[in-house]
Amino acid sequence: MKFAVKAWSNGRARAGVLHLGSCPSPIETPSLLLSTRKGLPVFISPDLLPSLPSPDSHLLQVSPLHFLEGLSPKTISSVGGLHHMLGLHDYGLAAVARDSVNCLPECDSTNKLGASFETPCGRLLIKPVEYMEMISSLGPNLWATLADEVPTWVSDKRNKTSVDRTVRWMDECIALGPAGGAVFGAVVGGSSIEERGRCAQEVARRNVSGYWIGGFGLGESMDDRPALLNAVTDILPEEKPRLICGLGLPEEVLQGVASGIDLFDSVYIYHLTLGGFALTFPLDGIDKKKSDFQLSDIGVDHTKINLRAIVYRKDASPLVKSCSCYTCQNHTKAYINHLLNVHEMLAQILLEIHNTHHYLGFFRSIREAVKAGKFEQFRRQFLESRRDCLSTAAAANA
Repeated sequence: MKFAVKAWSNGRARAGVLHLGSCPSPIETPSLLLSTRKGLPVFISPDLLPSLPSPDSHLLQVSPLHFLEGLSPKTISSVGGLHHMLGLHDYGLAAVARDSVNCLPECDSTNKLGASFETPCGRLLIKPVEYMEMISSLGPNLWATLADEVPTWVSDKRNKTSVDRTVRWMDECIALGPAGGAVFGAVVGGSSIEERGRCAQEVARRNVSGYWIGGFGLGESMDDRPALLNAVTDILPEEKPRLICGLGLPEEVLQGVASGIDLFDSVYIYHLTLGGFALTFPLDGIDKKKSDFQLSDIGVDHTKINLRAIVYRKDASPLVKSCSCYTCQNHTKAYINHLLNVHEMLAQILLEIHNTHHYLGFFRSIREAVKAGKFEQFRRQFLESRRDCLSTAAAANA
């Protein structure tokens, strides 16, 4: 793996290029990792993956814990690892224990032996040696060390313990690590700026290829998050990539980019798709005016639309007129509304294709703003537009 920062904007925001051995083309950052279930997006089959923008969509996030049910690590290893098993030879795989949908950290059950997770298989305690056995069998391009993630409400003592354990487990994982695959050292610290900084200092001393920043999306407020992020990124070396889980909303992604984060998970897309929502916010300039909003658009908050709403039952227009994704080029709101009403899985397939395509476009706009040195202007316009949308929607419903 190789990474290089190519542009900076407003201090910390940055654009870079990530080279992975299995990807034929470099991946530009800030970038979105597609969330998967056992190595594949939940609703997009392998034959539909090429319909997504390339190479932006060629980085997939996997959780080794998903493979605790089914094939054993030994069997996966004998097949040749996850790339061979899935037939995704041109895709990069990033392995992280935490999955914000299916494998959530359970701090009360974590102890000095290993990290506890709530999984589809029940609550499981994962020791570093077991975790590394899974990593070795999967053969990902990059993987994050095991971490003890805690929510914001734990005591200072428990928070300090989580940092100590995470650093100790990182050393164990590195010692047990496979010959291939870039290792990302885990950084935790809960809601404490001091502990975040201490953990970042410890991880920065290790010989790792990048950094996985954990413990976010676990109770911290939007107002507290920038200071916590900056406490970490101010210490980490600039020449190595930074991956984060738990920041999914567009506003949260912008917070992360403003603090110097390079890679984000996409669990937000999963939740939208499962709920029957389609992303619709503009990607070119974010300058839509309140006068453009139609108060008759039921199920709209001007960031996304609810395709379950009755108003779309006879709507023959695409989800977004200017969108070039497969869904918008071939299907209508009325058709997806029908599929949702009759509980056809094709509805989620078409929605995930569009939502992934649209969100990748959002990241592309972010990169362009950073390269132009206008990231803060882009961010401010987006947030102001978002606030105006919500105010207009609230006034319409009053």
